[in-house]
Amino acid sequence: MISLTETLRQIADGRLTPQTAIDRSLSAISETDPALRAFVRFDPAAKAGTGPLAGVAVGVKDIFDTADFATEMGSAIYAGWRPKADAPIVAELKRLGATAVGKTVTTPFASMDPAETRNPRNPAHTPGGSSSGSAAAVAAGMVPLALGTQTGGSVIRPASFCGVAAIKPSYRLLPTEGVKCFAWSLDTVGLFAAGVADVAQALALITGRPDLTATGATPRVGVITQDFAGPPEAEGARALETAIAALERAGATVRALSAPAEFAAMWHAHPTLQAYEASRSLCWELMSYGQILTPKVKGELEHGRTLSTGHYDSVQATARAARAAAGKLFEQADVVISLSAPGPAPETLATTGDPRFNRLWTDLGTPAVNVPVYLAPGNLPVGVQVIAPYGQDGKALAAARFLERAVGRVVP
Repeated sequence: MISLTETLRQIADGRLTPQTAIDRSLSAISETDPALRAFVRFDPAAKAGTGPLAGVAVGVKDIFDTADFATEMGSAIYAGWRPKADAPIVAELKRLGATAVGKTVTTPFASMDPAETRNPRNPAHTPGGSSSGSAAAVAAGMVPLALGTQTGGSVIRPASFCGVAAIKPSYRLLPTEGVKCFAWSLDTVGLFAAGVADVAQALALITGRPDLTATGATPRVGVITQDFAGPPEAEGARALETAIAALERAGATVRALSAPAEFAAMWHAHPTLQAYEASRSLCWELMSYGQILTPKVKGELEHGRTLSTGHYDSVQATARAARAAAGKLFEQADVVISLSAPGPAPETLATTGDPRFNRLWTDLGTPAVNVPVYLAPGNLPVGVQVIAPYGQDGKALAAARFLERAVGRVVP
């Protein structure tokens, strides 16, 4: 993998030029992507920009508007569609000197129908979804930074499956304008990079918040197993145990916490919230091109049209109660750790995996950071997510760096 922070350090020291760094990524894409299919398209003549992120090649999930590339949403409906302008997050990255070298594969409309990308750690296994291309592009060493989105688990889960660091920031910390909407209460822009320091540096520059790179004190850590989501696989449980043991060896205080009843209620309500909003967000696509929508997208949209507004309003009330309960929970710990996925990536390309351990934290709008902590047989990484209170992304990143140091490098 390519470290963003190390790339910037080498450029600052004169060991690397920004254009050489971009060319390195372009060569890696040309050599590696035909087998992995992480990119829909890329610019083999991309040029380095000027600014603090000059020399950083970025993969952009193909639901973000880009003026230089078609934006196809993973769907034949938008084949060849060319936006007039970049999404604000893409424009900001360019302003900072980063180079959007290409569009990464997304599942159709960032939903659950699998796409063509392979997992770089083991190509017979899913890379996850819906940000499959972005996670795979970073894991395969093609780019040091990639953009994704999460509505259920589409940043944290593929990061876990592919063995990279990623952050789903606090809800709306990064702008979603110019990004195809699926569920407006849930959609969150996230970042993928090689390590937690890389994610923190990128987020700090994009948001103008240098404090996000601070390391912080030894954290008080709570553990939430989300029993209401069902049991994890054996390798998932082992990953959580590995993280707990590493944190305790490093001096952190770790204690099990009981999830409040409001969390279970929100977890069970998530599908209603997502389907109702998706059926409104993609109303035109369903009415105009329903016959060519992929099965899972079409099924969710049709289900969403059957849901009453009263039911939706009750779910929003459930969400408010869960967020209030989260505030009280975090009085007991600085951060919480939980599973990033049930286990390693499934040995199939017919599914993107199960988001059941991710969606609660998306519902709550809290920052979550994936840290690879365990390598299962078959060269399959498994991650743990570090969660902090809403708006305290720096705390989540600092604790994730603490865990990353405690565990050590687990992926090749």
